Amino acid sequence: MQIKRFPEDCRVEELFDLPGERGPHAYYRVEARDLPTPAVRDALAAQLKVTSSNVVFPASKDAGAVTVQYASVRKRGPEVLEGEGFIARLVGWGPRALRSTNLLGNRFTFMVRDLDEAQVEAVGQHLCQLAETGLPNYWDEQQFGSFSDQGFIGKAILMRDAEQAIRFYLSVPMAGDTQEVLEFKQLVEGHWGQWGYLLHKAPRPSNFRSVITFLKDHPSQFRKALNLVHDDLLSVYLVSYQAWVWNCILGRYLAEQSEVEAWVEIAGSHLPLLETSPPLLTDFELPMPNLTVYYPPDLMPSVETVLAEEGLALEDFKARILRRVYLPKGLRKIWFTPTAVKIGEPVADESSPGRYAVPVDFELDVENYATLVLKTIAARLGIAIQVQ
Repeated sequence: MQIKRFPEDCRVEELFDLPGERGPHAYYRVEARDLPTPAVRDALAAQLKVTSSNVVFPASKDAGAVTVQYASVRKRGPEVLEGEGFIARLVGWGPRALRSTNLLGNRFTFMVRDLDEAQVEAVGQHLCQLAETGLPNYWDEQQFGSFSDQGFIGKAILMRDAEQAIRFYLSVPMAGDTQEVLEFKQLVEGHWGQWGYLLHKAPRPSNFRSVITFLKDHPSQFRKALNLVHDDLLSVYLVSYQAWVWNCILGRYLAEQSEVEAWVEIAGSHLPLLETSPPLLTDFELPMPNLTVYYPPDLMPSVETVLAEEGLALEDFKARILRRVYLPKGLRKIWFTPTAVKIGEPVADESSPGRYAVPVDFELDVENYATLVLKTIAARLGIAIQVQ
């Protein structure tokens, strides 16, 4: 089973509530192919002759798909803006910039490939069943760009191991690293501590240079060096590990509530899938682990088991070695259900001779992962899923 073989194999369209009908803010409907949101934003800003920060996309999408998003800018602009890989059409005006609260959800259309005849039918059946029973609301791989075979940089930060965190940052490959960065990290691994040499080899421009410049003059002050990493990046590292622990707690709890029908792997963790939701828990919201969190008594055994395996306690969920970055608090529903499900007619898969492809459509709330829906179907079928 394969998804995202081509950008057109995945179409994501935002379901949006545009605020008002009149005002100084122009609202654009932006369709892009195989472009991440920041690249589209920068291209729009260049055409409108404003800074990128003036073009507001309430949500961000990755490359590798056809995306339909909404953006706002406080400026009179043309009806249509077009560039390489995108087209933006003016759809209205309003009193303020768009916000994430205007985003109601997303509609996904996938072409699911590399299936035999029996699997084609089963994919539709399982998707319809998930629309009735739902599935666990795990954070999926998109949340774990800082995960590596060596673990999480966020965990090193919470354990107050600044040197290990710096090692992660400078030498451990992470999702999204460019070839230049990967080559540099390999160099760091073989020349750890040779800061003068590494400074000459560091990519330009990059935050690596600021960190290494400091370490060249202060080779033992890893905590201060860590605080030279951009705050938004440190926040991503922390939230990534926090979400991974949340997944593990939920998985442990669900496995104790009902018989497990299959397992799904996310960022190196095998998490249980259940045939139906646990009684009375469909709308339950599980807190993100943090210093002051409260868990109900029936959840505490799962929490304590996961934290013991990680060598942490809830008291450790505070970034004590960082000056300006904090772990967020919040709740996340443990269960979700795809809606507006449609299954199209199967066709021959031109990328896999002798196999079939079938289009599927469904809608999800903002915090749900479409890839998790398809991973769940693959796990139920007992087949591997390949995401290009």
